[in-house]
Amino acid sequence: MSLVEALQAQPAERLRRFRRTAGLRDLVRETRVSVRDLIYPLFVVPGRGIVEDLDAMPGQQRFSVDTLAHEVETVAGLRVPAVLLFGVPEEKDEAGSGAYDPDGIMPQAIQAIRRAAPDLVIITDVCLCSYTTHGHCGVVREGQVDNDASLELLARTAVAHAAAGADIVAPSAMMDGQVAALRAALDTDGFTDTAVLSYAAKFASAFYGPFREAAESAPQFGDRRGYQLPPSNAREALRELARDVAEGADALIVKPALPYLDILHQARQRWDHPLAAYQVSGEYAALKAAAANGWLDGDRAMDETLTAIKRAGADFIITYFAKEFARKEHDE
Repeated sequence: MSLVEALQAQPAERLRRFRRTAGLRDLVRETRVSVRDLIYPLFVVPGRGIVEDLDAMPGQQRFSVDTLAHEVETVAGLRVPAVLLFGVPEEKDEAGSGAYDPDGIMPQAIQAIRRAAPDLVIITDVCLCSYTTHGHCGVVREGQVDNDASLELLARTAVAHAAAGADIVAPSAMMDGQVAALRAALDTDGFTDTAVLSYAAKFASAFYGPFREAAESAPQFGDRRGYQLPPSNAREALRELARDVAEGADALIVKPALPYLDILHQARQRWDHPLAAYQVSGEYAALKAAAANGWLDGDRAMDETLTAIKRAGADFIITYFAKEFARKEHDE
């Protein structure tokens, strides 16, 4: 059989036909990422007049409460629908009391955002690591994190955030029973409409390094593998997700995103809850560093990774690329 005869024997379908031009490719695009799918993380620190660049996360800053207003106005103007807040207190102690102080850094930041951008959805991280002298996510007793003693303090933190005006509280400490504890405390104090977005599958990852510098949350001894998920364990991650669903989580997070797309996809197949993925600081920093060195196209890498996360099943994505993506989408 000649080459021409062989080609003529091929099926009439040619999949390349819809790849020929940008317009054709866009027409049949299966997965679309919009700025409305993104949540922008923000770091808030004590002081006044602070807009501090983060060396390990190019394009990201830490803000004092008074400078936060301008930043969230920018975020809202770019049509990013929500922010995820992390606070650094003026003083730390063993019990992380700054986390649940009703006049602390987070309540102040929540109120400032509500004044500056009333329609912006405010999500708050609920954990003790940035507020404790030891840097762990719960109460430490005799060198170990005490799970049950930590639950009361995490619940008090969530109530303080809700009272200040947070729309959603996001427990990230990976304490067993934290979702149930938060839900009970919120309901008891009358915050029945405050949603719980649980970091249900949070892995003990190497990709958190830049964040820990920004949030001043690195452990002062040991590590967090005693309570965060082992990267090797998919079934255990699904058990964590199932437990948080049973405890009343309104939505779920898989963190980090790219190394755990398989977990994200399995979660999407099993539950109808709103599902998020957190493209964490190390993922962002790695792409930024490679782009700065000319090793890859930064814009294309941003688009490709966000598309992969959305394609795997995320309804929304927590990402440091949110503003950058929004500006790119606006320019297009």
